[in-house]
Amino acid sequence: MCEAATTIFALSSGAAPAAIGVIRVSGPEAGAALSALAGRLPAPRRASVARLCDGGGTLLDEALVIWFPGPATATGEDLAELHCHGGRAVIAAVEAALAALPGLRRAEPGEFTRRAFAHGRIDLAEAEGLADLLAAETELARAAALANAGGALSRQAGEWRTRVLALSAEVEGVLDFADEEDASALPECFTWNIAALAGEIEAWLARPRAERLGEGFRVVLAGPPNAGKSTLFNALTESEAAITSPMAGTTRDVIERAVALAGVPFTFVDTAGLRDGDEAEPIEAIGIARAEAELLRADLVLWLGPEGAGPVGGWEIAAQADRAGFIPRPVARFTVSALTGAGLAALRDALIAAARRALPRPGEAALNARQHARLSEAAAALAAAGALGDPLLIAEELRRARLAFDRLVGCATTEDMLDTLFGRFCIGK
Repeated sequence: MCEAATTIFALSSGAAPAAIGVIRVSGPEAGAALSALAGRLPAPRRASVARLCDGGGTLLDEALVIWFPGPATATGEDLAELHCHGGRAVIAAVEAALAALPGLRRAEPGEFTRRAFAHGRIDLAEAEGLADLLAAETELARAAALANAGGALSRQAGEWRTRVLALSAEVEGVLDFADEEDASALPECFTWNIAALAGEIEAWLARPRAERLGEGFRVVLAGPPNAGKSTLFNALTESEAAITSPMAGTTRDVIERAVALAGVPFTFVDTAGLRDGDEAEPIEAIGIARAEAELLRADLVLWLGPEGAGPVGGWEIAAQADRAGFIPRPVARFTVSALTGAGLAALRDALIAAARRALPRPGEAALNARQHARLSEAAAALAAAGALGDPLLIAEELRRARLAFDRLVGCATTEDMLDTLFGRFCIGK
């Protein structure tokens, strides 16, 4: 995907039409390309106005141009930016002029970021954080992704690796003098230091995972038919996604809606009314089976059914408080009316608080599945090292821990994994 000898270009700003379109050029021919279009190479890192012309001298646009000589650039290569007017025709004309120049081609998705990784401008954990940042749709997801993109996990992994190296040096010292009569054994604090390091990593592994931010806190509304689930679902999601009716069994299938409340991601799930399968029609029975499956996937169940009949850990909700003949339920955690809004604010606040406890904290780096697996490998190696007595075997386990940290930040990785990661990025990033 990443050919070091080629020069790439792409629109790095939003899709046209827009007020400004930023076209980025990176690679060994970036300076020549800028000179060809602007007629000169401006002073480094200073924005200047230039008239952009194609190879035939036709004026394409009047733009701001910036020249960034490598390697101290975003990609680690020579880099140029053309800040053009953002009309479709302007962008198309400038890109066509660049494509006509020798040695230039259009960038593939994520290629600018991959070149930054290849040239050591960012490591793998930072690149993953950047990908998550681009995909973030809530404030909580943005804060967590920004922490990783800013190198929080990478710095922590580097500090852990340095401590493992120090431990390895102690072991090597013992091995070097193993044949001498006055050779010293590993000090007692050696095992303590390994245990302390493993404990820190285990604390990171126990944190809520980054995937939770994309999926959101999953709240399932469950109960018998005609209990007010769909009406409450619509009120919580501020939509009319679920059909409501006085007739029992209106909801036959699972309905999901992803929303953000106070910057916290949620997935609300409306389900078919639960009742004895022998009483249900065949289609309704399928909906009931799916509803029961959703109860197992839920982070939290809002139970609108009989007292004490809901799943363990679910919240008892006394819904339809506006109805004539409504009987208060003392054990209900919340009493609400989706029609009048009574009790909804308190329920929302409680849901937001519960989700914040379950999801990564704002600004705290969160591990994705790959990072969690690598840290798990490091923790397992340290645990093994702490349980061994043979210095040679301990040295091997510490080497495994160092390798896990290297794989975490991308010092040891595979091309197919890189293709998958950088393929998540848009063209121009």
